[in-house]
Amino acid sequence: MILTFTLLCCFGIILVACVGVANETNPDEGTTSTDTSVVPSDGNEGKPTLTPTERQTIYLWDDDKIPAWRGNLNGNDPADFRPHILTYPAQGEIKGAVLICPGGAFAYKSIQSEGYSVAERLSALGYQCFIVSYRLSPYRQAESALDLARAVRYVRYNAKAYGIEEKDIAIIGFSAGGILCGEHALNWKGTVSPTLLDSSYVPDVIDGVNADIAAVGHIYSFYGRLSVSNNNVETLRAGNLPPTFYAYGTRDPFYSQFNQNVEATKQAGVMVESHIFEGQPHGFGAGNASSNWIPLFDRFLTNIFENNQGKLI
Repeated sequence: MILTFTLLCCFGIILVACVGVANETNPDEGTTSTDTSVVPSDGNEGKPTLTPTERQTIYLWDDDKIPAWRGNLNGNDPADFRPHILTYPAQGEIKGAVLICPGGAFAYKSIQSEGYSVAERLSALGYQCFIVSYRLSPYRQAESALDLARAVRYVRYNAKAYGIEEKDIAIIGFSAGGILCGEHALNWKGTVSPTLLDSSYVPDVIDGVNADIAAVGHIYSFYGRLSVSNNNVETLRAGNLPPTFYAYGTRDPFYSQFNQNVEATKQAGVMVESHIFEGQPHGFGAGNASSNWIPLFDRFLTNIFENNQGKLI
């Protein structure tokens, strides 16, 4: 009991209200999604229209086709929850896409400070943003990663509609959301199929799309599992990880683990950029005057996308 409480406190104890899929509202603007029933644009007739210039809630699968699905098992999501993304259209010239994974110890999602606020700022800088609402505990980390992989595939499948190059897709996560990004980068990118977890699942056209990403952002997070960083250099090297951005504070209870993970990732041959904010605790979200990481991430990602010569499998 004490261990569980400690993990929840350390990894993202930022009190927010989870919102329903049928009425996904940004408290900052008071606006609702323009279409709350969009499903993947997989070529089937009768699907609601994808509107890249408007905010939309997009369900990642049809209700009866979600792999490894056992229903909503977590009381912090609405009873009718199913994995989805909330889009934030880029403003001005489009640089690429960023998928955002809020944290919350896999027990809830800090959707306000690590979702809406971040998407607002990044979309204003020219990024097509997608907040990923993934499965929570008691689903496993791997099952949550199915949702993130599907979201990456969905964005890539619709890259032309979103005005981005297929290669220019990055993922960024906060606390547990960053761990989820690491799980994806290590084990669920490329052409890994959902059938690995659900042999009864029948893949569709989107499942055949490559789920590689151009970069990973760890905001007070690391490669590993909840509260335990993976500093095995050989494991990280074998993961063939993309360029990785770290931002964290010196007052974070995981400060030493962040430092260790940064060094291990560098030793694994990964391109790494890290920023340490003096006196900052866990959970600063979109940042403040003493943890203004977003302009740094913008510079990092702009360089990655402008020089992105990677080829998809």
